Amino acid sequence: MKILFATGNADKMREIREILEDSGIEAVSLKEAGVSLDVEENGATFEENALIKARACMERTGEIALADDSGLEVDAMDKKPGVHSARYMGRDTSYHIKNKSIIDRLEGKEGEERSARFVCAIAAAFPDGRVLTTRGTMEGQIGYEERGENGFGYDPIFYLPKYGCCSAELTSEKKNELSHRGKALRAMRDRLLAEWEKR
Repeated sequence: MKILFATGNADKMREIREILEDSGIEAVSLKEAGVSLDVEENGATFEENALIKARACMERTGEIALADDSGLEVDAMDKKPGVHSARYMGRDTSYHIKNKSIIDRLEGKEGEERSARFVCAIAAAFPDGRVLTTRGTMEGQIGYEERGENGFGYDPIFYLPKYGCCSAELTSEKKNELSHRGKALRAMRDRLLAEWEKR
């Protein structure tokens, strides 16, 4: 089963392929499929944004398309940056600067006052108009500094008290097991395989 995944992010595609390994589902990126897509993600929720991208990709190609929207919710910042995580402080701003800004805004807060979560919604759009969505979350806290090399985006400041490390310090296998994207993608994998079995 070949599925077009509406992303050009190489790090994200690597994670997606690792999570889908042995499922019989092959994920192909927009770049690999030779598809150019510029969609305005103006939804109010992660699910709406994922659906916007999945539908646009499906309409362009006529194939089943998957898309995700994910981000970081910091409770002390009214769940910001949320759906604006990629565009927080400007799309071209480095994550070192974004991460430092969030750490600075939580100065003086300790423990649960630093609670945060990663959220990922995945949408599948079918040529017959049907759609599926799944959601996964990973709960944690905002750390006091960037730590770890095995991650991207906000991973270096996302601290997991249970494991005593940041998301960027986890092995790829452990991160895929615990992560918001891993949970949402495994749920979507199961729903897609169930769809295929009905045929």
